[in-house]
Amino acid sequence: MRGQTMPAAQPAPAASALGGYLLLFSGMALVGSYTALSKPLTEVFPVLLLAWLRFGLAALLMLPWSGGLAQARPHARLLFAQSFFGNFLFSICMLAGLSLTSASAAGVILATLPAVVALGGHVWLRERLGPRGWTAVGLAVGGVLLLSLARGDAGGAGSLVGNLLVLGCVICEAIYALLGRRLTAQLPPMRISAWINAIGLALMTPPGLWQALHFDFGAVGLGHWLLLAFYSVSASIVSVWLWLSGLQRVPAGHAGVFTIAMPLAATAVGVAALGESVGWAHAVALAMAVAGILLIAREGASAGRPRRP
Repeated sequence: MRGQTMPAAQPAPAASALGGYLLLFSGMALVGSYTALSKPLTEVFPVLLLAWLRFGLAALLMLPWSGGLAQARPHARLLFAQSFFGNFLFSICMLAGLSLTSASAAGVILATLPAVVALGGHVWLRERLGPRGWTAVGLAVGGVLLLSLARGDAGGAGSLVGNLLVLGCVICEAIYALLGRRLTAQLPPMRISAWINAIGLALMTPPGLWQALHFDFGAVGLGHWLLLAFYSVSASIVSVWLWLSGLQRVPAGHAGVFTIAMPLAATAVGVAALGESVGWAHAVALAMAVAGILLIAREGASAGRPRRP
């Protein structure tokens, strides 16, 4: 998910706000979809090679937004940190986790992101975390524990290691989001995305190239190449544009609720396209994730609402 923080939008007409809500929902649904659909790719490509190919295609497509080296140099440290956590480690944890757990379980764990970001803001940025926020954090922890402890149930909640790897990518994404609060005040979001993809490509090239030298590319079918292209473009460009375009039309405090679309889409794709089954652990953990998202979104909206005199 690449929803960098933007300044709160001014109150918009109803039609514009509705369009913003649709953009936000579509952006998060796309994140859930490409998360689930990247699981078949991990069955064909080695993880490091897959991440390298994804960064290579994304970096090439986003080259027009880079703006040149001179504009990025003053922000090199923040850009590197964002790419290291939000692209390099995120992709390794995500793809390795998906190779071990189910797509629907990964989607539910990814839904803990708003709670993890709120907790990180409280710990590192000294931001206030109210009762709703703490409850959301508790629900997020409980949902992940439930999926891990019930991994042997009929619903196939996935392996403990796989779930922990996906949780690791949530932590990486939370660090990415917290760093983005500083960086988006200095650079346009699409330029940030262009540079962190380029840096991610540079970081992933040595291990990715090593795996490429021992990989039979001729054995990969056209369908998997098309799926790789969809994954790269969706993760790096389309989901970013949808989310940021939506944030321009609605108050930022209202946007968090639309991350509900992420676990719902991942679960739907896992069941409909990948033939996964959803057991009681998935259902309860998904309900906990949705409740946590609603609590975080309500707390964010309350924080952004002006107080009465």
